[in-house]
Amino acid sequence: MSTIREDRRYSKEHEWILPLDAAGQFRVGITDHAQDQLGDVVFVDLPEAGRELVAEEPVGAVESVKTVSDVYSPLAGRVTRVNAALTDRPELVNSSPYDEGWIYEIEAANPAAANELLDAGAYAELIAE
Repeated sequence: MSTIREDRRYSKEHEWILPLDAAGQFRVGITDHAQDQLGDVVFVDLPEAGRELVAEEPVGAVESVKTVSDVYSPLAGRVTRVNAALTDRPELVNSSPYDEGWIYEIEAANPAAANELLDAGAYAELIAE
């Protein structure tokens, strides 16, 4: 059974967002369910800091021994920081998808759009289907 954290929102593409402050900064990663489906992660293609993102468009990719999967942006905004640790340790996405394995941080163009994403209960229903 995949872990789903109550303190964040989820996209239908299996990304999570965690609010970092009231000004619209969010941390983004892939869910425990997604990393489990991918298998052993061997490379993470990170977006560039400063890049403007469009909601629901690919921003990078996660490569595993089985496949390559796009990472989508749950929100529109600007990348403010990337998790450089993933360059040398992409397996953090597997071992700690909600903590050390985060992918990037975004300054959301419209922070209220986060409320339109799935809460933990709705995401649990999505992956149970």
